[in-house]
Amino acid sequence: MLILGLILLILGFVLSIPILWTIGVVLLVVGAVLFLLGSTGRAVGGRRHWF
Repeated sequence: MLILGLILLILGFVLSIPILWTIGVVLLVVGAVLFLLGSTGRAVGGRRHWF
């Protein structure tokens, strides 16, 4: 999710498409929160590990 958010952020900036920029920022924030919760050992979405 972090990588997809970064790609959309870059594409939105280069192509001057504001909706891609907004979606990229949202995905980066959500991905960062999920990454932080997962790295602290908390269960995210009812699951501790994703296989």
